[in-house]
Amino acid sequence: MATYHLIEDDDHILVGLSGGKDSLLLLELLARRSRIDHPRFKVEALHVRMENIHYETDATYLQAFCDNLGATLHIKTMSFEVESEQQPAENRQRLHRQKQPCFLCSWNRRKQMFNLAQELGCNKIALGHHQDDLLHTALMNLTFQGRFGTMPALLRMRKMPLSIIRPLCMIEESEIKTYAELQGYQKQQKLCPYETKSHRADIKQLYNAIERMNPEARYSIWNALNADNKLIEE
Repeated sequence: MATYHLIEDDDHILVGLSGGKDSLLLLELLARRSRIDHPRFKVEALHVRMENIHYETDATYLQAFCDNLGATLHIKTMSFEVESEQQPAENRQRLHRQKQPCFLCSWNRRKQMFNLAQELGCNKIALGHHQDDLLHTALMNLTFQGRFGTMPALLRMRKMPLSIIRPLCMIEESEIKTYAELQGYQKQQKLCPYETKSHRADIKQLYNAIERMNPEARYSIWNALNADNKLIEE
């Protein structure tokens, strides 16, 4: 918050609550922080359920989690069409390459978040990406997009009065895992069937190999992103 000036007085923040350890921690930390006088801000949460993607979080647990923190929980249920492997090859080729299940799921979730944020009068959306996520994204962009960049800690939207913030951006995933175990966070009932079949999963293995080669690689990549102003996007 201090390094990237993510939260200011009178902010109204909508937290994306998937039910995984990262989003649970994000909501807990922001809800607790909102009880302190400075800065003054309000926190609500949104959980989006996808009917056709078979991973699931216990909604009753999420509701109790939010109630305990004094944060309002909104639940939206929706679905989207997933390209079938049985479709003729010529039909599949007409679809844009990026419109795979992970992209479509993320895009539809974001759309729901943007719409609800504006309905509620929120000026910021908080996402639970940690430092490892940002580092992996930087490697993905270098490898597949030919550019150096990542998901910024602060992104001010140009077409709507919203900013996206990532308050966990300086926390390592291993620390979140340890905290989640200590707090007894409930795990998701079913994991996403696509989470091990993506470029991100491959890049995670590559990143782990880089860290074994150089345990300081995390800080080298992070410092490079900072030096090139990739962590704040106006």
